Amino acid sequence: MDRLHENRIYTGTVESYSSEGLGIVRLDGAVVFVPQAVRGETIDLKITKVMKTAAAGEIVKIHKPSPDRAQPECPDYGRCGGCDFQHLTYPEELWAKRQRVQDALTRLGGADIRVEEILGAKNPLHYRNKSQYPVGADGAIGFYRARSHQVVPVKRCLIQPEAADKTAAAVGEWMRRYKVPAYDEATGKGLVRHVYVRVNRKGESLCCVVINGRQAPREPELAAYVCAAVPHTAGVLVNSNTKRGNVILGEKYRTLWGRDYLMDTLCGLEFKLSVPSFYQVNRDQAEALYGKALDYAGLTGRETVLDLYCGIGTITLCLAKRAGRVIGAEIVPAAIRDAKENAARNHIENAEFFCGDAAETAARLEAEGLRPDVITVDPPRKGLAPEVIGSIAAMGPERVVYVSCDPATLGRDVKRFGELGYRAVRACAVDMFPATRHVESVVLLERYNMDGRRIDHGERTDSDDHP
Repeated sequence: MDRLHENRIYTGTVESYSSEGLGIVRLDGAVVFVPQAVRGETIDLKITKVMKTAAAGEIVKIHKPSPDRAQPECPDYGRCGGCDFQHLTYPEELWAKRQRVQDALTRLGGADIRVEEILGAKNPLHYRNKSQYPVGADGAIGFYRARSHQVVPVKRCLIQPEAADKTAAAVGEWMRRYKVPAYDEATGKGLVRHVYVRVNRKGESLCCVVINGRQAPREPELAAYVCAAVPHTAGVLVNSNTKRGNVILGEKYRTLWGRDYLMDTLCGLEFKLSVPSFYQVNRDQAEALYGKALDYAGLTGRETVLDLYCGIGTITLCLAKRAGRVIGAEIVPAAIRDAKENAARNHIENAEFFCGDAAETAARLEAEGLRPDVITVDPPRKGLAPEVIGSIAAMGPERVVYVSCDPATLGRDVKRFGELGYRAVRACAVDMFPATRHVESVVLLERYNMDGRRIDHGERTDSDDHP
């Protein structure tokens, strides 16, 4: 990187976007990452940091703004690290996200497919049904500055519901009124760490205050402040987390007022949501995502389906309406309890659930002779472990439907599936998180023979005899 020098001004054209939402400029073959740059713009940029294989820069001058450049509506944009794409028009944001999925599947996954038109959001504002507000050592409540743990106070966030912002503000007022100390992660001292809010389709909210201790002072007053600010509050809880680190929630909860759960509807089904329940944060886009996953599954009503990483059973129960039998597996015991309760609540009798690690559960079910027609997976950001992919392939499903929240690990796993006889044949990106760089996607993989012929379920290959 001897070609670039810090603090020197260069001129270049923005070619595309990185996985972090930064503009990509190439200068004499060197890649420079530039915040808030827009594809197609010619800019003067100052190099702020030179690294081994790339450099960071900042815009000094835009020669001609792109028609895809937008004026950010949020006054905290650029300080708060929550949103990456408010400087883009929504069509350009969708282009960037679809292209990110396409690049991952092509370059990392080796897949020869074209990602379908991205499913954009009809309502790209105030869409989150779960909000997590960190509390700074100085008592500021808001969101972290990009790539730091410095809390930027935010009064009104454009992607959070109003009820969540009002709840967070009420907790802040309670802290100031009764001099309740904020937690300082540098020292491990202090009390209030996070404000966690869920909001359902009806507008009811659930507030959980995470504290560094077993009890907070003036707890009845805390509940009163929250309920006065947000009359549709269904419950106020305290969560105890005394461990240092980045994990938000501890294991112990106490209900100060009301109930400890919300009811919500998704895809025509009713779900019970406790504070730690995994649930897609954008309800409308989750329905679009699950609809695409069901389309890819190609169910006729007779199939056996295995759903790994099932959470509280959202995808599992959607599948159950179209399959003969569905089996859900999840490592979190509370989620499995909720999943079973959700199945009963929705009068679904062809769903069963197992609690356990995905790799161990998949290996055990394969050893027991389970041969599902379809397997669906919705893993965390780190993707699938190689042994999970191996067990899935050993069960020989006709189709694998992979729901992903990280294009890079998706691409890696698609390549691994390819080595075991599964080819990506369809893919779609879903804008679950408007204004941010994050993107959800779903991929259909089908089983193919060595000669490139698709294998229908029930057919055997030579490799089936040699695990």
